[in-house]
Amino acid sequence: MSEKGGPSDGKGNPQKFRLSVQSGVVSDVEGRAQPAPGREGSATPNGQRVVEFTTPRAKLIEEADGAIRADLASYPRALAAYEALRGDPEALAHWDMANYITMRKLGYNDHGRVHAFITGAAGMAITELLLEGGVKPDLMDSGVGDPDDVFLTVILGTMLHDIGNQIHRAGHEAHGVALALPILDRIMGPLYPDPFKRTKVRSFILGGINCHDLNPAPLTIEGGIVAVADGTDITKGRGRKAFSLGSVDIHSISALAVDQVVIERGRDKPVLISVTMNNSGGIFQVEEILAPKVIRTPLRRFVELRATTRPQGDEQILSRVRLDGDHFVMDLESGEQVEVEVMDSQKQAQQAVAEKLGLSSDSR
Repeated sequence: MSEKGGPSDGKGNPQKFRLSVQSGVVSDVEGRAQPAPGREGSATPNGQRVVEFTTPRAKLIEEADGAIRADLASYPRALAAYEALRGDPEALAHWDMANYITMRKLGYNDHGRVHAFITGAAGMAITELLLEGGVKPDLMDSGVGDPDDVFLTVILGTMLHDIGNQIHRAGHEAHGVALALPILDRIMGPLYPDPFKRTKVRSFILGGINCHDLNPAPLTIEGGIVAVADGTDITKGRGRKAFSLGSVDIHSISALAVDQVVIERGRDKPVLISVTMNNSGGIFQVEEILAPKVIRTPLRRFVELRATTRPQGDEQILSRVRLDGDHFVMDLESGEQVEVEVMDSQKQAQQAVAEKLGLSSDSR
């Protein structure tokens, strides 16, 4: 799964983070109605075949933990905060209950402990690359703290961003802020004896939690890192749930179409996020989840986003996609190049509500 200082990008630059789930297992879901004799797989009452893609939860957490520790080795305050959080009983319960509501009650993908560790590792990689590229996060630019404080802010923000789902998906960002407060105070108290500075650093963490789903969009570099790191967990391994393949649609195809996400040093920008798909349908995941979190955050100027399809995958429609501003530039298998605007459905919904209420979408 995740690797720190792993394979090279081909130019001598090590990949900072790699989430690969090609070795996972696609299997039939237990407890479904048995298929007719001679038919493979299980079936729902209406005859739809149901499968799930599974990856070892313990292995995912172990590898993400290793990547996080490697990135925080030079940042003692951030490492101490991470150590305290990863074993905190309240945080562990929050992650489990957030997963129960999202997966068991809503049928969504994973929003629990594994997702927290994966986004934490991705956030560390993005933070390191930004600092190496000369980007000054807002916490440093404002004079509040140093790189150690930035890493602490990002690791706590990324790992706690989804705990509000245990109350409800609707409004989960604000719920997450309320639930995170006592944990942050407990962890940060010994690390920041000065309550003035502790409160200022905490504000950046709470901002990242509140804005990770772009509702509203984050205003700080740290908030942008939390949002983009969240958006990188789009591989089929995140599913860890059932997908109905009886009536094939873009959701079921795209959810199983992303094999790997790599975060590495970019050629023209500090960060390059590369997505490898086994099927062109995976572009739906990139467009709906990841691209808006790059476009609508302060990281827009610092992140390159590219998606490619594996040659050995299914019959392809497109071979490569890159984000250029708010447009995708697509290289088709036919050799043709097509440019299309990213469809940001969440932004469109917000604009529709604003228009219905007679409000300007960019009103101050």
